[in-house]
Amino acid sequence: MKLRAFAFAAVFLLAACSKVTQENFAKIQDGMSEQEVAAILGSPTESSSGSILGISGTSSTWAGGDAMITIRFVNGKIALKSFDKPAPKK
Repeated sequence: MKLRAFAFAAVFLLAACSKVTQENFAKIQDGMSEQEVAAILGSPTESSSGSILGISGTSSTWAGGDAMITIRFVNGKIALKSFDKPAPKK
């Protein structure tokens, strides 16, 4: 029982400390570098890279709490960003 309470407290604290917030999303501006974004959000939860015709790109996702931020970088700079938060269940 103690272990279950500890696990619940740890999950709650991690969710409460998430950097994936609307406020931090608003700080992210088009043209920022991957390093500038990482300074705000930390390391991405998931990331994949590729290159086509000399243009390199990376898609990175940060998930935390009940929200997700996805950013697409082209040649190391933000080209597209989105903030997703599921609608509350009824």
